Amino acid sequence: MAVSKSLPILIVDDYSTMLRILRNLLAQLDFNNVVDANNGDEALQKLITAGDIGLIISDWNMQPMTGLDLLKAVRSNAKLKHIPFIMVTAESKTENVVAAKQAGVSNYIVKPFNAETLKAKMASVLGAF
Repeated sequence: MAVSKSLPILIVDDYSTMLRILRNLLAQLDFNNVVDANNGDEALQKLITAGDIGLIISDWNMQPMTGLDLLKAVRSNAKLKHIPFIMVTAESKTENVVAAKQAGVSNYIVKPFNAETLKAKMASVLGAF
């Protein structure tokens, strides 16, 4: 079954330009039900209050809560742990990839990336769309 283009997606980044880029890339893929957060703390609050997020795309390097800390918080919450989580980072260090995998990341994107890369990563965790 194909993924609905109305799937609510939470994007998290402390850099407003990156939020705009992510929102535009998702729009190119016809996903327009996008909620954004400026850091992990704000994202966690939105996840708890929204309750219907179908995918999280989060930057790794943020303050006060990093993307890795957000991932760990999501995976430790019984109501949120099922949500696919794609980590975005400018660093491709092996130890970061391993840490994210151990924490339960669904997939990993290294910046810079385009709509096709995002689509491939999303399809790998959500299925065809």
